[in-house]
Amino acid sequence: MLSETPIGFHRYMYDRIDWNDRLIGLKGPRGVGKTTLLLQRAKEALDRNSTLLVNADDLYFTSNTLVDLADDFVRNGGKVLMIDEVHKYKEWSRELKLIYDYHKDLKVVFTGSSILDIEEGEADLSRRVVPYEMQGLSFREYMKLFKGIELPLLDLEDVLSNKVMVPNGFHPYVYFSEYLRTGYYPFSNESQFERRLIQVVNKTIEVDIPQYTDMTASAIRKLKRLMSIVSESVPFKPNHTSISQVLGVSRNLLPEWFVYMEKAGLIMQLRDDTGGIRGLGKVDKVYIDNTTLMYMLGRENTDIGNVRETFFMNQTRVMHDVITSSVADFQIGRYTFEVGGKNKTQKQIAGVSNAFVVKDDIEIGYQNVVPLWLFGLMY
Repeated sequence: MLSETPIGFHRYMYDRIDWNDRLIGLKGPRGVGKTTLLLQRAKEALDRNSTLLVNADDLYFTSNTLVDLADDFVRNGGKVLMIDEVHKYKEWSRELKLIYDYHKDLKVVFTGSSILDIEEGEADLSRRVVPYEMQGLSFREYMKLFKGIELPLLDLEDVLSNKVMVPNGFHPYVYFSEYLRTGYYPFSNESQFERRLIQVVNKTIEVDIPQYTDMTASAIRKLKRLMSIVSESVPFKPNHTSISQVLGVSRNLLPEWFVYMEKAGLIMQLRDDTGGIRGLGKVDKVYIDNTTLMYMLGRENTDIGNVRETFFMNQTRVMHDVITSSVADFQIGRYTFEVGGKNKTQKQIAGVSNAFVVKDDIEIGYQNVVPLWLFGLMY
């Protein structure tokens, strides 16, 4: 596995993780590169004689526990234990706590499904583990990984100032529409990409979500139908009463199902600011999680207006809380954003302070007009 692991390109999360911590948890949707990140760390920075990477659904664990493995490993000089797909191991949280408490000199790094609730594991892991959550490729990462072009890393203030230095002769729209269609997943240049992406969606719905919710086969079928309803009508304001009638499920179940789909990386929910804390506001709109998934599900019916909004929210949410705006499409902190094509006017945000028009199909911005593609350079 190490010999096949590419080096030279790291996902944005690689340098964000403090590898000195004793217990690190890396969550994220299927297919965003969590396993590759662990293998790169092992290959580039760790001693192979004292590092072990295991998959939590290995046959070894049918007759051995994680605690057994850690005990044996430490006795044999082990220093770093990496556990991939920890959610496939039933007692993961309790045993990780024991390993943490027993072995003070052992560092443990684990990956898990983005639905994994580290805070609510049956043992109190939250005081011990340092959690990270990884999303798919930004436009900037895509350009570096697939096109070999280095673009600057920007924060929101840089983007809004429109003072961006890009390589001479660089024209973003040569690449941008390809990114929107296929660029969000690191495996997009592999053969049968679409088939693999369909597998990612199916396994998320059929395996990952039911694993945490004890869903019946009939409920899984309804969840698939719900995903199809969402993909045909995004972005949409969820009407739980009418959807519950179509699916034949209790109206009270739906908010929960939407949260599971959101955590699993299938959808994004745009909330208002009533909750104060992330994730507690009232849901205003539901989007497909990313533009690549949108095109795969919607095919030729994919609406470009929805694609633009989805890209904006998908790329900005990694570093910021994005909420709905009462006058425009989105709000981030004190800034208001209206997203559209190159003919989008200022009408919507007239008289609103700190408001910006985000336009697709323009290369450079001016005054309060910002090119859409620039928001893809924020991680």
